[in-house]
Amino acid sequence: MAFDAARLRGCLAALALTLALPVLAQRTATLTVRDASDHSPIEYFELHPLGQRSGVEIKSENYGRVNITFPDTVTSADFTLFAVGYAARELTLAPGDDRQIELEPLTLELSAVNVVAARRRRTALSRLRAVEGTAIYAGKKTEVVAVDALTANLASNQARQLYAQVSGLNIYESDDAGLQLSIGGRGLDPNRSASFNTRQNGYDISADVLGYPESYYTPPAEALREVQIVRGAASLQYGTQFGGLVNFRFREPKRNDRLEFLSRQTVGRFGLFTSFNSLSGQLGKVGYYGFYNHKRGDGFRPNSEFSSDNIFLHLDYRVREDSRLSLEYTHLSYLAQQAGGLTDRQFYADPLQSNRARNWFTVDWNLFNLRYDHKLSEQTSLSTSLFGLDASRGAVGFRSNRVSQVDDPAQPRDLIVNDFRNWGLEQRILHRYRIGRRPAIALLGAKYYRAANAARQGPGSAGADPDFRPANDRFPAYPAQSEFTFPNRNLALFGEHIFYLTDRLSLTPGARFERIRTEIAGQYRSINFDLAGNPIRNEQIADDRVFARSILLLGVGLSLRQSDRLEYYANVSQNYRSVTFNDIRTVNPSFRVDPDITDERGYTADAGLRLSTERLSLAANVFGLRYADRLGEVLARETRLVNGVERETGRLIRRRGNIGAAFLYGLESLTEYTLGEGKTSAGTDYRLAAYANLSLTRSRYTASEENGVVGNEVEFIPLVNARGGLTFGYGNLLGSLQYAYLSRQFTDASNAPQDRSDNQRGIEGSIPAYGVLDLSLSYDYRRWRLESGVNNLLNETYFTRRATGYPGPGIIPSAPRSWYLTVGIRI
Repeated sequence: MAFDAARLRGCLAALALTLALPVLAQRTATLTVRDASDHSPIEYFELHPLGQRSGVEIKSENYGRVNITFPDTVTSADFTLFAVGYAARELTLAPGDDRQIELEPLTLELSAVNVVAARRRRTALSRLRAVEGTAIYAGKKTEVVAVDALTANLASNQARQLYAQVSGLNIYESDDAGLQLSIGGRGLDPNRSASFNTRQNGYDISADVLGYPESYYTPPAEALREVQIVRGAASLQYGTQFGGLVNFRFREPKRNDRLEFLSRQTVGRFGLFTSFNSLSGQLGKVGYYGFYNHKRGDGFRPNSEFSSDNIFLHLDYRVREDSRLSLEYTHLSYLAQQAGGLTDRQFYADPLQSNRARNWFTVDWNLFNLRYDHKLSEQTSLSTSLFGLDASRGAVGFRSNRVSQVDDPAQPRDLIVNDFRNWGLEQRILHRYRIGRRPAIALLGAKYYRAANAARQGPGSAGADPDFRPANDRFPAYPAQSEFTFPNRNLALFGEHIFYLTDRLSLTPGARFERIRTEIAGQYRSINFDLAGNPIRNEQIADDRVFARSILLLGVGLSLRQSDRLEYYANVSQNYRSVTFNDIRTVNPSFRVDPDITDERGYTADAGLRLSTERLSLAANVFGLRYADRLGEVLARETRLVNGVERETGRLIRRRGNIGAAFLYGLESLTEYTLGEGKTSAGTDYRLAAYANLSLTRSRYTASEENGVVGNEVEFIPLVNARGGLTFGYGNLLGSLQYAYLSRQFTDASNAPQDRSDNQRGIEGSIPAYGVLDLSLSYDYRRWRLESGVNNLLNETYFTRRATGYPGPGIIPSAPRSWYLTVGIRI
């Protein structure tokens, strides 16, 4: 949508007017929760209405307080009060109450009752409240993965287990250590989660939010408290991505201890070893949490060894009772050898083979964040976050688009090096007030973002070692292909507002204005050939461009809380995706980039319900996505300039550009049912539950200037994406058995079918259907925890990705059957 200044002024004026309305008393109760041992506030806790396992949840805000608003017809309500690490309590609250409750810390010598009962109180998947801190989620599809409630392979960041109950996710499974998270959904490319706005504790962690939104860094699951996922309607508060938001929330400092030490050591098949060690505590007004995580392994294919080191430090200082200043630093470095891709014939002959011994990839990631949270009053909260990234990635190797071609060790390798330097400032203010007798909540925010990134591509060394230095002087016949800088600037203003039309019905309109300035400065080499393949032109071309645009995105959400157990919601929001500098200027032998490539635009819509009873929890929704100028890849006839005339060479190439318009729609549902729970005659807790996560998606290209595209299915969309399983607990023993199934999906807009006889490329073709079974177990004894499991229990041979660049090109096989064993101690 083009920039409309009058429309923007109208939206902002309406939001400002609501903020200026008088503040009246609310029909609420106030609850403050403290630690019984030292009387310090417990910052994060949950209130669960009695009689529900996963229905309405009321979670604390900062500083250990929460306000509960009661409908006019309710005189009181019973709740279970739960905080991780504390004994649960039941209590009754009524309008006008101002209560203080103290919780007793749980002893480390856990009993069977503690383990199973604690997991039962907090289910693995919940949702965000209408308001969390200084963010609004009313009327949106939200999912929260509670990591502590999972029985899964945390040491390896096993994504299909961590996100088993998140509907519709499509996951690339390219390694067995979880070094990178690659998730997509609803037709979005999963590569490095680039279709989501990825954040850590609320701030950006990707390489460049607009210019290169790929996430080379993924936090270790062992350090996470929860993962928050908000679908496409998150575009108004967090950015323009079609996928929405993925926010990794780390564990908080242990407020009731001066020092807590956690150590987890894991070994597994294929030489896997991981070591996770953390320190946490509170010293006066200073809270701290930090960890060191090391991983190494041989990989499940030849030429796929890896080693990584991850360090994180969080410090916070309570300036006053109602304000806190926090500082965070994250470092990740890893080096991985890449076994390369396979052709279809190679994959079905031996999926674990490799014919690439000189391909390497490295990442050096440094994140910084300074945050200030302050409650201006009981009604108004302010947050300010200053964040930055200083990072680089390098890739060197032989990546011919003829995947079966043998690598000549005498030839130079292709080298790509990127440097990422960016920083940003985001500020939010959230205000609660009343319009007449009805409560209302307004949010205003602004974000400034600046990036100065660089990319270089050219010949690398001819060795087999991980050498990421350019080798132009050693190979003058292979000149540098490109060298660019990308100065990017972005200013965003956003706002959302909750209008409570009745006690149970709310309307949440919102708007986001983006001013984007993307620049390219540098040069690239253009080489043209005659029909015999001889070079007839080899010249260096300067490319200095500025892309400046203004965008206004609008959206609205609706929420109807029929009862404390049943809620309906619906939303529609505009989306936008900026074309990235990687789209424009990286030279790749596997595909060509359309020089007229441009941004994507569209919208997302959701409508669904959430239901919970004593035994049943159900979340279901329908959705629709509309794309204009969708980016993708299509098979096209290659042309070359011969004597000033474009002529076809007779070869088919893969071309990346704006394919056309597409529409996607489908159904997503998650059902969890408790088959049985209680105590044995000996007093031991037990529980058995089953869940089914189903996503059905249809898609079609509705318009395109490319031949043979209209009517085709959109790539990266299996018709059926289903996950189901059992979770069980008996005493201190917990377990889960999970099965995941995805039907066939295409990898390009041409809908090229799979050709098992292909022994050249492995880049084109569909991904066949596959199903994977996993088993995970854990056992607690006093301070110790033992975890074990088998991934891919049935040893399925499958793949989830056809790479056009690194780590391929070609088919990237997924891991065969493997096992892991973790020993942990908490002191």
